[in-house]
Amino acid sequence: MAYLLSATKLKSYAQCPRAYYFRYEYGLKQPSMFGAAVLGTALHGALAQLYQDWHYQEPLPSEEWLRYCWENQIGALTAAQVEEGWQILWRYFETEIVPLGVMQRPLATEGRIQGLTQVNGLEFRLTGRYDRLDSLEDGLELIDYKSAKNPKLPEAETVDLQLGLYSLALEQRYGKLLRRMSLLFLRTGERVTYEVTYEHRRQVESVIGGLALSLREEEAWQPRCGEQCGQCAYGKYCSAVEDDPEPLPEVRQKTRKLQLCFSF
Repeated sequence: MAYLLSATKLKSYAQCPRAYYFRYEYGLKQPSMFGAAVLGTALHGALAQLYQDWHYQEPLPSEEWLRYCWENQIGALTAAQVEEGWQILWRYFETEIVPLGVMQRPLATEGRIQGLTQVNGLEFRLTGRYDRLDSLEDGLELIDYKSAKNPKLPEAETVDLQLGLYSLALEQRYGKLLRRMSLLFLRTGERVTYEVTYEHRRQVESVIGGLALSLREEEAWQPRCGEQCGQCAYGKYCSAVEDDPEPLPEVRQKTRKLQLCFSF
Protein backbone atom coordinates (compact mmCIF):
# COMPACT_ATOMS: atom_id res chain seq x y z
CA MET A 1 0.00 0.00 0.00
CA ALA A 2 1.04 3.60 -0.57
CA TYR A 3 2.55 5.54 2.34
CA LEU A 4 0.03 8.12 3.61
CA LEU A 5 1.18 11.75 3.66
CA SER A 6 -0.47 14.99 4.76
CA ALA A 7 0.74 18.57 5.10
CA THR A 8 0.95 18.04 8.88
CA LYS A 9 3.21 15.01 8.46
CA LEU A 10 5.41 16.81 5.94
CA LYS A 11 5.79 19.78 8.27
CA SER A 12 6.73 17.44 11.12
CA TYR A 13 9.40 15.72 9.05
CA ALA A 14 10.79 19.00 7.71
CA GLN A 15 11.01 20.38 11.25
CA CYS A 16 12.63 17.33 12.85
CA PRO A 17 13.00 13.82 11.39
CA ARG A 18 13.47 12.32 14.86
CA ALA A 19 10.24 13.78 16.23
CA TYR A 20 8.55 12.49 13.09
CA TYR A 21 9.92 9.03 13.81
CA PHE A 22 8.72 9.08 17.41
CA ARG A 23 5.17 10.04 16.38
CA TYR A 24 4.51 8.40 13.05
CA GLU A 25 6.95 5.49 12.80
CA TYR A 26 7.42 4.34 16.39
CA GLY A 27 3.85 5.25 17.35
CA LEU A 28 4.14 7.50 20.42
CA LYS A 29 0.93 9.41 20.97
CA GLN A 30 1.02 13.17 21.08
CA PRO A 31 -1.02 14.78 23.87
CA SER A 32 -4.10 16.61 22.64
CA MET A 33 -4.26 20.32 23.44
CA PHE A 34 -7.65 21.36 22.13
CA GLY A 35 -11.21 20.20 22.61
CA ALA A 36 -13.90 20.00 19.99
CA ALA A 37 -14.96 23.39 18.60
CA VAL A 38 -18.71 22.79 18.26
CA LEU A 39 -19.50 26.31 17.05
CA GLY A 40 -16.86 26.08 14.34
CA THR A 41 -18.21 22.70 13.25
CA ALA A 42 -21.71 24.15 12.99
CA LEU A 43 -20.51 27.13 10.93
CA HIS A 44 -18.62 24.86 8.53
CA GLY A 45 -21.68 22.67 8.14
CA ALA A 46 -23.99 25.61 7.45
CA LEU A 47 -21.65 27.07 4.83
CA ALA A 48 -21.31 23.71 3.14
CA GLN A 49 -25.09 23.33 2.89
CA LEU A 50 -25.50 26.94 1.77
CA TYR A 51 -23.45 26.20 -1.36
CA GLN A 52 -24.25 22.52 -1.88
CA ASP A 53 -28.04 22.61 -1.70
CA TRP A 54 -28.88 26.01 -3.24
CA HIS A 55 -30.68 25.59 -6.58
CA TYR A 56 -28.78 28.49 -8.26
CA GLN A 57 -31.89 29.48 -10.25
CA GLU A 58 -31.81 32.92 -8.62
CA PRO A 59 -28.76 35.19 -8.27
CA LEU A 60 -28.77 35.24 -4.45
CA PRO A 61 -30.30 33.03 -1.78
CA SER A 62 -32.70 34.60 0.68
CA GLU A 63 -32.25 35.23 4.38
CA GLU A 64 -34.74 32.42 4.97
CA TRP A 65 -32.47 29.97 3.11
CA LEU A 66 -29.45 31.09 5.10
CA ARG A 67 -31.35 30.68 8.36
CA TYR A 68 -32.59 27.25 7.27
CA CYS A 69 -29.01 26.11 6.66
CA TRP A 70 -27.96 27.44 10.06
CA GLU A 71 -30.82 25.88 11.99
CA ASN A 72 -29.91 22.47 10.59
CA GLN A 73 -26.56 22.69 12.42
CA ILE A 74 -27.39 24.05 15.88
CA GLY A 75 -28.44 20.93 17.75
CA ALA A 76 -25.33 20.80 19.95
CA LEU A 77 -25.07 24.56 20.60
CA THR A 78 -26.14 26.70 23.54
CA ALA A 79 -28.55 29.58 22.98
CA ALA A 80 -25.66 32.05 23.16
CA GLN A 81 -23.69 30.07 20.58
CA VAL A 82 -26.71 29.92 18.28
CA GLU A 83 -27.01 33.70 18.30
CA GLU A 84 -23.26 34.25 17.96
CA GLY A 85 -23.04 31.81 15.08
CA TRP A 86 -25.95 33.43 13.25
CA GLN A 87 -24.28 36.84 13.46
CA ILE A 88 -21.04 35.36 12.07
CA LEU A 89 -22.89 33.63 9.24
CA TRP A 90 -24.88 36.74 8.36
CA ARG A 91 -21.68 38.82 8.27
CA TYR A 92 -20.16 36.30 5.89
CA PHE A 93 -23.22 36.52 3.65
CA GLU A 94 -23.08 40.32 3.56
CA THR A 95 -19.34 40.58 2.91
CA GLU A 96 -18.54 37.53 0.76
CA ILE A 97 -21.70 36.92 -1.29
CA VAL A 98 -23.95 39.99 -1.55
CA PRO A 99 -21.28 42.36 -3.01
CA LEU A 100 -20.79 39.96 -5.95
CA GLY A 101 -24.45 40.23 -6.91
CA VAL A 102 -24.64 36.50 -7.49
CA MET A 103 -23.65 33.43 -5.50
CA GLN A 104 -21.28 31.44 -7.66
CA ARG A 105 -21.42 27.67 -7.58
CA PRO A 106 -18.15 26.21 -6.23
CA LEU A 107 -16.44 23.28 -7.89
CA ALA A 108 -16.66 21.32 -4.61
CA THR A 109 -17.29 21.81 -0.89
CA GLU A 110 -16.15 19.96 2.23
CA GLY A 111 -13.90 17.76 0.15
CA ARG A 112 -10.83 15.64 0.58
CA ILE A 113 -7.69 15.92 -1.48
CA GLN A 114 -6.08 12.73 -2.69
CA GLY A 115 -3.25 12.06 -5.07
CA LEU A 116 -0.29 9.80 -5.68
CA THR A 117 3.36 10.53 -6.25
CA GLN A 118 6.39 8.29 -6.69
CA VAL A 119 9.79 9.19 -5.23
CA ASN A 120 12.91 7.04 -5.01
CA GLY A 121 10.97 3.91 -5.90
CA LEU A 122 8.27 4.43 -3.26
CA GLU A 123 4.65 5.40 -3.74
CA PHE A 124 3.11 8.07 -1.51
CA ARG A 125 -0.56 8.94 -1.14
CA LEU A 126 -1.11 12.67 -0.66
CA THR A 127 -4.08 13.62 1.48
CA GLY A 128 -5.69 16.79 2.77
CA ARG A 129 -9.03 18.53 3.10
CA TYR A 130 -10.64 21.79 2.06
CA ASP A 131 -13.80 23.71 2.87
CA ARG A 132 -14.45 25.01 -0.64
CA LEU A 133 -12.84 24.75 -4.06
CA ASP A 134 -13.60 27.47 -6.61
CA SER A 135 -12.91 27.49 -10.34
CA LEU A 136 -10.89 30.37 -11.76
CA GLU A 137 -10.32 31.28 -15.39
CA ASP A 138 -6.79 29.91 -15.19
CA GLY A 139 -7.05 27.26 -12.47
CA LEU A 140 -8.36 26.69 -8.95
CA GLU A 141 -8.67 28.53 -5.63
CA LEU A 142 -8.84 26.60 -2.37
CA ILE A 143 -10.88 28.21 0.44
CA ASP A 144 -10.27 27.41 4.10
CA TYR A 145 -12.66 28.80 6.74
CA LYS A 146 -11.19 29.84 10.09
CA SER A 147 -13.66 30.12 12.97
CA ALA A 148 -11.49 30.22 16.12
CA LYS A 149 -11.83 33.20 18.47
CA ASN A 150 -8.16 34.12 18.37
CA PRO A 151 -6.90 32.65 15.10
CA LYS A 152 -3.27 32.92 14.14
CA LEU A 153 -1.83 32.90 10.69
CA PRO A 154 -0.09 29.59 10.01
CA GLU A 155 3.68 29.59 9.87
CA ALA A 156 5.17 30.28 6.45
CA GLU A 157 6.73 26.80 6.35
CA THR A 158 3.34 25.20 6.97
CA VAL A 159 1.69 27.25 4.21
CA ASP A 160 4.45 26.43 1.72
CA LEU A 161 4.09 22.69 2.31
CA GLN A 162 0.29 22.88 2.14
CA LEU A 163 0.39 24.73 -1.15
CA GLY A 164 2.87 22.31 -2.66
CA LEU A 165 1.00 19.19 -1.56
CA TYR A 166 -2.42 20.54 -2.55
CA SER A 167 -1.08 21.67 -5.90
CA LEU A 168 0.25 18.21 -6.74
CA ALA A 169 -2.90 16.40 -5.65
CA LEU A 170 -5.49 18.77 -7.14
CA GLU A 171 -3.83 18.81 -10.54
CA GLN A 172 -4.11 15.03 -10.63
CA ARG A 173 -7.79 15.16 -9.62
CA TYR A 174 -9.02 18.05 -11.76
CA GLY A 175 -6.34 18.54 -14.38
CA LYS A 176 -6.03 22.21 -13.36
CA LEU A 177 -3.37 24.14 -11.50
CA LEU A 178 -3.97 25.45 -8.00
CA ARG A 179 -3.39 29.18 -8.32
CA ARG A 180 -4.08 30.38 -4.79
CA MET A 181 -5.32 29.46 -1.33
CA SER A 182 -7.43 31.86 0.71
CA LEU A 183 -8.05 31.78 4.46
CA LEU A 184 -11.40 33.31 5.43
CA PHE A 185 -11.57 34.39 9.08
CA LEU A 186 -15.28 34.11 9.77
CA ARG A 187 -15.40 36.22 12.93
CA THR A 188 -13.69 39.27 11.40
CA GLY A 189 -14.39 38.92 7.69
CA GLU A 190 -10.67 39.12 6.94
CA ARG A 191 -9.33 37.24 3.91
CA VAL A 192 -5.67 36.26 3.56
CA THR A 193 -4.59 34.91 0.18
CA TYR A 194 -1.43 33.01 -0.78
CA GLU A 195 -0.35 32.68 -4.39
CA VAL A 196 0.91 29.27 -5.51
CA THR A 197 4.24 29.07 -7.34
CA TYR A 198 6.37 26.35 -8.84
CA GLU A 199 8.72 26.74 -5.87
CA HIS A 200 6.02 25.38 -3.56
CA ARG A 201 5.85 22.18 -5.58
CA ARG A 202 9.62 21.89 -5.72
CA GLN A 203 9.88 22.32 -1.95
CA VAL A 204 7.30 19.67 -1.12
CA GLU A 205 8.88 17.25 -3.59
CA SER A 206 12.22 17.82 -1.87
CA VAL A 207 10.75 17.08 1.58
CA ILE A 208 9.05 13.93 0.29
CA GLY A 209 12.35 12.87 -1.28
CA GLY A 210 14.14 13.19 2.06
CA LEU A 211 11.43 11.22 3.81
CA ALA A 212 11.64 8.51 1.14
CA LEU A 213 15.37 8.10 1.78
CA SER A 214 14.76 7.75 5.51
CA LEU A 215 12.08 5.13 4.92
CA ARG A 216 14.10 3.11 2.41
CA GLU A 217 17.48 3.22 4.08
CA GLU A 218 16.34 2.96 7.72
CA GLU A 219 18.38 6.02 8.61
CA ALA A 220 18.84 7.13 12.21
CA TRP A 221 16.18 9.84 11.83
CA GLN A 222 18.62 12.53 12.87
CA PRO A 223 17.22 15.31 15.07
CA ARG A 224 17.05 18.85 13.75
CA CYS A 225 17.59 21.10 16.73
CA GLY A 226 15.90 24.48 17.05
CA GLU A 227 13.39 26.51 19.02
CA GLN A 228 10.87 23.71 18.65
CA CYS A 229 12.91 21.50 20.98
CA GLY A 230 11.70 23.39 24.05
CA GLN A 231 8.08 22.50 23.25
CA CYS A 232 8.61 19.07 21.79
CA ALA A 233 6.37 16.39 23.32
CA TYR A 234 9.13 13.84 22.80
CA GLY A 235 12.07 15.82 24.17
CA LYS A 236 12.57 13.52 27.18
CA TYR A 237 13.32 10.63 24.82
CA CYS A 238 15.73 12.58 22.59
CA SER A 239 19.52 12.56 23.03
CA ALA A 240 19.71 15.98 21.37
CA VAL A 241 17.61 17.46 24.20
CA GLU A 242 18.54 15.34 27.23
CA ASP A 243 21.98 14.09 28.23
CA ASP A 244 20.37 10.99 29.69
CA PRO A 245 17.10 10.51 27.75
CA GLU A 246 14.40 8.21 28.99
CA PRO A 247 13.99 4.87 27.22
CA LEU A 248 11.14 4.75 24.75
CA PRO A 249 8.01 3.19 26.23
CA GLU A 250 6.76 0.03 24.64
CA VAL A 251 4.01 0.63 22.12
CA ARG A 252 2.24 -1.49 19.60
CA GLN A 253 4.38 -1.12 16.53
CA LYS A 254 2.66 0.18 13.45
CA THR A 255 2.80 -1.75 10.21
CA ARG A 256 4.55 0.48 7.74
CA LYS A 257 2.58 0.86 4.53
CA LEU A 258 4.95 1.14 1.61
CA GLN A 259 4.44 0.51 -2.06
CA LEU A 260 7.52 -0.20 -4.12
CA CYS A 261 7.27 1.10 -7.67
CA PHE A 262 9.16 -0.33 -10.61
CA SER A 263 9.80 1.19 -14.00
CA PHE A 264 9.67 -1.00 -17.09
